[in-house]
Amino acid sequence: MGEESVNRFQVLCFEQVYRLHEVMEGTVPVHGRGNFPTLDIRLQDLVNVVRDKLAKDGIKVNDVRLNGGAASYILGMEANQVYNDLDLIFGVDIPNQSDLQKVKNAVLNSLLDLLPEGVNREKMSSCSLKEAYVQKMVKVCNDSDRWSLISLSNNRGRNVDLKFVHKMRRQFEFSVDSFQIILDSLLTFYDISQTPMSEHFYPTVVAESMYGNFNVAMYHLNEKLIATRNPEEIRGGGLLKYCNLLVRNYTPAKDVDIKSLERYMCSRFFIDFSDILQQQKKLENYLANHFNGDDHMKYDYLMTLYGVVDDSTVCLMNGERRQTLNLIQQLAAQVLVEQEQRAYNKQLFLQQFDQQSFPTAFDQQSNLIIDQVYYGPCVDPGYPGVAYTSDQYFTYSYSLPSSACPSPCSSSSSSGASSPPSGGCPYCPQYQQCS
Repeated sequence: MGEESVNRFQVLCFEQVYRLHEVMEGTVPVHGRGNFPTLDIRLQDLVNVVRDKLAKDGIKVNDVRLNGGAASYILGMEANQVYNDLDLIFGVDIPNQSDLQKVKNAVLNSLLDLLPEGVNREKMSSCSLKEAYVQKMVKVCNDSDRWSLISLSNNRGRNVDLKFVHKMRRQFEFSVDSFQIILDSLLTFYDISQTPMSEHFYPTVVAESMYGNFNVAMYHLNEKLIATRNPEEIRGGGLLKYCNLLVRNYTPAKDVDIKSLERYMCSRFFIDFSDILQQQKKLENYLANHFNGDDHMKYDYLMTLYGVVDDSTVCLMNGERRQTLNLIQQLAAQVLVEQEQRAYNKQLFLQQFDQQSFPTAFDQQSNLIIDQVYYGPCVDPGYPGVAYTSDQYFTYSYSLPSSACPSPCSSSSSSGASSPPSGGCPYCPQYQQCS
């Protein structure tokens, strides 16, 4: 156990720290509903404000971590890797359930402070801020879990999830999303350092893999492998995450009993979302939040989910199972209709663009005269009437009447004219050699 606890940590290199710095310095829009303005917030500022508000309300913050897809993006080697949500974990001491209300108030008061200048804050209540900027709120308090989640809305699908954890039995689903980057040293660097970050001057940042062995989890991330521990503990959303990995070309690791894993995840999904309306809402929200900008993948994702549910569901009666499969089929058909409508609208736009723009362009080009032709290095520079240049462009120094152009070149030989040089003819393509 001691070896595993040591291997679960790793220090980030400069490239990873700088990528983390770019994420923390980046601006994240939190979109308001109705007439509420959009909050353009630096992630660093959001963390600092929330942490200060918690401390002011008597909530001790042990550490702050970046989790999930953003952490995998920072640690991974793939240059074009993308992430959806920004997951921040505040390790807090909340011994009583009543302290969860203090956490909620701290977040809403932070949003009040982050409103743009010129907004009348006196008329803003915590209830109105919640309705305007909070996408969802979750509170769990039992013997094994005590944590809350507040998700700030983003119309582009990149929500900012603030998770406040006193204790949580399961903090990951698969090894590739088990990474947590501890931000405290970077936040301290921002507070005390007057020197910009460079390759020779940057803070020591540590990451942890909740899966266990950090190197094994990194191997899974770089090789796009699916692996987990204790699959019976994965919550219902793990099935949707698993199919998302499959459609993005992840494959099961060699030591994974994939059929057993799929049965566990299907069973837990139907336990957590037993009603068909709950299933529909969960699927629609997942598609909206995890495929923003990847609409072309939605149909493949739903068909992948259909296959897993069809093959691995053992806890439902046939009628209930068929009801869920019909729901997935209906969502897939809806996705196809939306894709066809977008393609049709794009075609109409291009046709309108062609009619308005291309005739004018062709009319302008019809008056152009070519005065330089490129023939490549094989043309003989001694051919009469052509000035040779070092870049193989030949400029005509005189005008030829249409009857004087020897096309094809064999006609000039038959009329008694001198044969062109053996290197080639500037009036003919390279593949049409003079006779």
